[in-house]
Amino acid sequence: MSDFTPSAPPLSRRDFLTTSAKLGVALLAAPYIARAATTGGGSRTLNVALIGCGEQGRVLLNAALKIPDLRFLAVCDIWPYNRTYGERLLKKFGHDAKPFEDYRELLSSVPDLDAVIIATPDFMHAEHTNAALRAGHHVYCEKLMSNTVEGARSMVVTAREMKKLLQVGHQRRSNPRYQHAKNRLLTEAHLLGRINNASGQWNRAVTDDLGFPASHALPEAKLHAFGYANMHEFRNWRWFKRYAGGPISDLGAHQIDVFNWFLGANPSSVIAGGGADYYKTHEWYDNVTAIYEFPTPSGIVRSTYGVLTTTSAGGGYHEYFMGDEGALKMSENPKYTKLYREARAPEWDQWVDKNFVSRPGSGEGAPAPVKPWEKARPKLGGPSKSSVVDVRETAELSAWDIPVTLDKAIHQPHLENFFGAIRDGTPLACPGESAFATAVTVLKVNEAVAAQKMLTFAPADFIA
Repeated sequence: MSDFTPSAPPLSRRDFLTTSAKLGVALLAAPYIARAATTGGGSRTLNVALIGCGEQGRVLLNAALKIPDLRFLAVCDIWPYNRTYGERLLKKFGHDAKPFEDYRELLSSVPDLDAVIIATPDFMHAEHTNAALRAGHHVYCEKLMSNTVEGARSMVVTAREMKKLLQVGHQRRSNPRYQHAKNRLLTEAHLLGRINNASGQWNRAVTDDLGFPASHALPEAKLHAFGYANMHEFRNWRWFKRYAGGPISDLGAHQIDVFNWFLGANPSSVIAGGGADYYKTHEWYDNVTAIYEFPTPSGIVRSTYGVLTTTSAGGGYHEYFMGDEGALKMSENPKYTKLYREARAPEWDQWVDKNFVSRPGSGEGAPAPVKPWEKARPKLGGPSKSSVVDVRETAELSAWDIPVTLDKAIHQPHLENFFGAIRDGTPLACPGESAFATAVTVLKVNEAVAAQKMLTFAPADFIA
């Protein structure tokens, strides 16, 4: 977190010469965003600073400490309680990181920084990211990219101008299981056939607001200087419109990003409903349901997304893609991940041989593959006297496994990808352009709830 200072005026949108057909190409433009030169002097060690030592900053810090050849030189947070935690944790692992309250002092006084990790509240992402980029550093910024489209756009423009890397923390894009599903199961093997529908959800049980030790409360004058009304809002910033976008931004952004990524498209419209129906000390909606329409080469894919903060029922958090030949349920939690094959689909034997898929418990004693003549087929004619159930609704889907696992902290591969891009020019998994398109997709949901009507997107909306 930082001193609250007015950000630069919103950047005006550039004239767009691209057409809808060129959208995908435009999002992959600017190769300097995806690649960077190796570090100088032959050294593999990268000097890093962390701005924001709160809950998410600690998650990233713990993941980064598992990555070799990183040296943390500085940590920054406006709250001494967080800042001291970060400083002591780094010292425990042999990093002599200097503590700062003001990010501007950090950027101006710490020499030889290669990269800055930013894990501050959403409303400060643009200010912090742009300052770090202009100081000559590569940036890893947590999602959501910004709480405003203008802020997100400014980050992409600054990275482009400074020719520095900007990775945004949609970490599923670096998860090997998600990459396998996208690149092998959907794109290469086309196992789901024509995808007709997608859905996603994140359900959380009721939780109390975050508190703080009374002895560690920040003075009111300092809170105001940093842009906060009081300690309650400082600790629970995700629930207030000045600082963030609410649960659809905090939780939904992860999974709505997967919609854009797996479908290879941006939506054309969204309609949504929600409300602040349960918590009386919050501004943002505590429940939201959205319906998107994604135009794909195979046709429209309608995608529903729901976030609940008053129950953990309904299978936790996952993304579900359903096609006419199969269905794929993805989650960072492996127990929620499922892959199904429709009886009408072509055999998957070749994909077993290529290790794209595997049968549950494959090996001795495993069930034999279903032969073509053994597949359930819809019966012609009317129902029998003993049943009125349509066989098309009762034929069981065969369950399969994805033979790829993640044996690291869930944020570690995304950080590794970022540092690999700095050292070796590895393409970024989530460069600023991709994250910008997701930010546009997510932030429109709150607009749709407020408007109580369907809102549309233009292709140019997704280009920074």
